[in-house]
Amino acid sequence: MSRKRVAVLISGRGSNMAALIEAAKNKSYPADIALVLSNKSDAGGLITARANGITTEVVDHAPFGKDRAAFDAAMQAVLEKHGIDLVCLAGFMRLLSPGFTGHWQNRMLNIHPALLPAFKGLDTHRRALQAGAAVHGATVHFVVPEMDAGPTIMQGAVAVHATDSEDALGQRVLAVEHQIYPAALRLVAEDRVRVVDGRCLIDGVPVPDSSALLPSG
Repeated sequence: MSRKRVAVLISGRGSNMAALIEAAKNKSYPADIALVLSNKSDAGGLITARANGITTEVVDHAPFGKDRAAFDAAMQAVLEKHGIDLVCLAGFMRLLSPGFTGHWQNRMLNIHPALLPAFKGLDTHRRALQAGAAVHGATVHFVVPEMDAGPTIMQGAVAVHATDSEDALGQRVLAVEHQIYPAALRLVAEDRVRVVDGRCLIDGVPVPDSSALLPSG
């Protein structure tokens, strides 16, 4: 099976991008990080990508103003130029248009620092602490037009400690992100994930609901 050509979209330092790059260095990994694309020319992750010999491109969102569809069309042209099969969002801080997400349906992944459907959006670690959550974590999911609402591919959990600061909790969740994102991309690149009635099946088995990661009682 030929390796799938993957583009990683970033806006910042791209630590999850780096985890995907590291995983793809193994020749047995079914995906090749063929492109890193950013909406910011000063994104730190571009330096990391170039240091690893990966092609980078920048599509600055600023000239497009509020025209998300035009910006997404410009990104789509770059992705097509590079023959991309799968897209991974890694700290890409732009809302994507329905047309773009529809084109990449079940071929575009995102990682979110919470156990979805809990804590969609920003500031997840602070909100988890404020809510008194006993368990927190991260979710890899397919991207749909609604933010943080696509079918879950994989989740990983960490216990929340009474002494946790937002930063301490975030660092433990980030370590989980770096484990589950490459694992989830592997499954997708191996064509082992199917979406049926809005839910992911891996080798025909439904992905467990996030409640399975929460303490009983």
